[in-house]
Amino acid sequence: MKTRLLIVTMVLLFSGLFKAEAQTVESKYGVDSVQTILNASLYIEMVKQKNYTEAIPGWRYVYNNAPAYQKSTYINGVRIMTGLLRSTKDLKYVDTLMMIYDKRIKYFGSDRKYSTGYLLGRKGGTLFAYKKKNISAVKEAYGILKKSIEIQGLKSEAKVIANTMEACKVLVLNNEIEAEEVIDNYLLFMDMAKKQMKTEANPKKKDNINNARINVERIFFAAGVADCETLSNIFTPKFEADRDNMVLINKILRMLNRQECEDGALYAKVAERKYELEPNADAAHNLAKMFIKKRDFPKSKAYLIQAIGLEQNAEIKADLHYKLANIHFYNKKYSDAKSQALKAARLKPNWGQPYLLIGKAYAAYSKNYGSTPLEKKTVYWVAVDKFLKAKAVDSECSEEARSLINTYSKHFPRKEEAFFEGIKEGDTYKVGAWINETTKARLTQ
Repeated sequence: MKTRLLIVTMVLLFSGLFKAEAQTVESKYGVDSVQTILNASLYIEMVKQKNYTEAIPGWRYVYNNAPAYQKSTYINGVRIMTGLLRSTKDLKYVDTLMMIYDKRIKYFGSDRKYSTGYLLGRKGGTLFAYKKKNISAVKEAYGILKKSIEIQGLKSEAKVIANTMEACKVLVLNNEIEAEEVIDNYLLFMDMAKKQMKTEANPKKKDNINNARINVERIFFAAGVADCETLSNIFTPKFEADRDNMVLINKILRMLNRQECEDGALYAKVAERKYELEPNADAAHNLAKMFIKKRDFPKSKAYLIQAIGLEQNAEIKADLHYKLANIHFYNKKYSDAKSQALKAARLKPNWGQPYLLIGKAYAAYSKNYGSTPLEKKTVYWVAVDKFLKAKAVDSECSEEARSLINTYSKHFPRKEEAFFEGIKEGDTYKVGAWINETTKARLTQ
């Protein structure tokens, strides 16, 4: 009571400071500046005490009679209605929350930090959170969330993206939207996450983005449209009806590639059609992947070489060289495998996989190297050197590198046999032939 009396007294003391000019609802202080300040002061005190029922009269006055007064009117309005919603479980407060967001957009939607797009994300998220079982409400929430992402673009919050994908899943499972729309959203959101990860420096925000990406993957699979058979059922009739549509063709290939469906009949048809329409690096790459999956290595090799010649992007070109290196490795052409892997490594310096492959090629060739058991074992030194290099440049392959190091270190020459060849621990040693590497001797007991 004392607090309320003090507030009233202070408002009356300062009321004379306001100019006597015509005021309307659209004015900053509304129709009556004294009443606006008085009611705002009273309800804010109640909000601080989490006495939301007592806060409503004062808040409602400001909301209705001075909507342009303060942004905090709407922030506190959300607190009040959310508090009452949680305590009463009465969904009427959800409708009030929707009106609060709409009015905030009207009067403060141009705010630099919390603009219309941001507020739509919060509005759609709130509606979806409290009315998940109401399909019409989910559909409305989905539309609001999509609009938010359209406005915000790469500034979209991770939670908004996850909510949109979740609402999308609910709608497709209830036959309210087509499966292709789920796929479109999935591709869009995965692309957004990739771009956001590249530009975001804040570790916490990067974690949020990565978690959203994981959620999008999880939700997409839960929506029941991610397996190869379903994708084929969705896209085969669309492709057959519009075989020259490059937008559709690229979408189908992106989706089939992402889900590793390169060995299906649809992939073959679409990849070959793309090559007919646009015989570029990407088209050749798609055909190469198809033939790799079918283990037709002569054809896959031919298309990879063609793709390498046409590709301009260094990172993609590195991947092409690496695929070609793997084919050579499979065919036991270890020198050619090394050559292609080195080209991949030069194009993408912080990538460890090419070095792992070179190390494996060395280890596989060891039985063919030299004329003595010791000479054959020295090849494991340079193999392990490559595994160490992979581990040093690329943390993502550290686990595999450590496993390979542990495996092949056990095959190093023993001190006793090295002694008879005049080799000591730490000596410089040259492994010849096509390997042509200088290394340090490491001996076992």
